[in-house]
Amino acid sequence: MKNQAKKSFLKTAAAAAVALTLSGPALADVSITPMKGVQTMQLTQEWDKIFPRSNKVEHHKVTFKNRYGITLVGDLYVPKNIRSGQKLPAIAVAGAFGAVKEQSSGLYAQAMAERGFVTLAFDGSFTGESGGEPRNIASPKINTEDFSAAVDFLGLQNFVNREQIGILGICGWSGMALNAAVGDTRIKAVATSTMYDMTRVMANGYEINMKQNAQGGYDRAPAQTAEARYQAKQGMNTQRWADAENGTPSHGSPDNHLPSQDKLTTDTPQFVREYSGFYKTQRGYHPRSVNSNGAWSQTTPLAFINMPILQRAGELKAPALIVHGEKAHSRYFSEDAFKSLGSQNKELYIVPGANHTDLYDNTRGKIPFDKFEQFFKANLH
Repeated sequence: MKNQAKKSFLKTAAAAAVALTLSGPALADVSITPMKGVQTMQLTQEWDKIFPRSNKVEHHKVTFKNRYGITLVGDLYVPKNIRSGQKLPAIAVAGAFGAVKEQSSGLYAQAMAERGFVTLAFDGSFTGESGGEPRNIASPKINTEDFSAAVDFLGLQNFVNREQIGILGICGWSGMALNAAVGDTRIKAVATSTMYDMTRVMANGYEINMKQNAQGGYDRAPAQTAEARYQAKQGMNTQRWADAENGTPSHGSPDNHLPSQDKLTTDTPQFVREYSGFYKTQRGYHPRSVNSNGAWSQTTPLAFINMPILQRAGELKAPALIVHGEKAHSRYFSEDAFKSLGSQNKELYIVPGANHTDLYDNTRGKIPFDKFEQFFKANLH
């Protein structure tokens, strides 16, 4: 009799457990809220990323527009375990400068979605699958706005908490991310990885010696002089006459922009070799990437030279995480930007032994995804 009672109890307990499971919050059927007024775009539907697809997240191709009416294209990544009615924190990701969402930004976005965030990797205006004419041109103002447009789109989604949206910029998009976070108070946390300040480098040139020092890093060097900058502007403004006559901007040759592997010489700086080793090889090549298969318009720097995007960095209030490689030629951008940030909650995190492109992908296991996860989970609340 005791055994029968025991079996009855176990059967009842098992049934109760099943009932409890079935009555718990159901997995959400993710439904994307479209943004009104976007241009109809012909989008690539196949998985053409440089990284494998995760089985832990849903992937959706999406379109949205910025304040200037340019339609942007992004990849939205949503954790598969999201529950019905749940509102998750979200992160918009872009970069590197001259890259597309199928490269570094998509890798970062998918990895952060695996860790519980809704993420959006997007192509900036005039590049990749996004709209804007002419092609392969950049603007510090419009590209900063692109981040805020991504925040607009994320905030429309009923599975995103509008009060928990952050952004992450890679390489040249890091400066744009910090700039966006200064101006857009909806951005609750900002992180950067392997940062460039594109306005600074286009105005001053590289403020480093081109050859690595004995420690594998790069010594600082004086910035470009005002006279050298004037000469560069003269050349670009002369090019404007040719562009006006031709009716379209000149972009130059891809190898002049970034040499392919067979064009490297003994005089090629090590960091240029690293760029080529990513963008021009199977490791990171993508046909829509400016750096892989194209060049910026020759007059692109004109918009950057007179516009220091971090001039209000001291007014940043959002928490900030600045990540850079120890051996990167670009490390000084992060170190100097970090000093200028007004955030009370800020951290400079140097990745041991990493160069600039080590943080583009995880070939050498250098991207500190745990660090990014901890930062955003602590500050998107």
